[in-house]
Amino acid sequence: MRPRPAFFVNPPILSPCTGICSLDAQGCCEGCYRTGDEIAGWALMDDATRRHLMDVVLPQREARMAG
Repeated sequence: MRPRPAFFVNPPILSPCTGICSLDAQGCCEGCYRTGDEIAGWALMDDATRRHLMDVVLPQREARMAG
């Protein structure tokens, strides 16, 4: 299998920060739904962990907070 050219490298997973940086009583951000620990550790997370947060964890939190 040939290596993929550099222009096919997956782009970095950007922070879900919306600029509404306020933690609720449960410790979740009211803007992006991350915990304080998730916010602080974002830069150190690997892409798989970031993708899991973005695709699974944060949508579940958002639905729970909205309902």
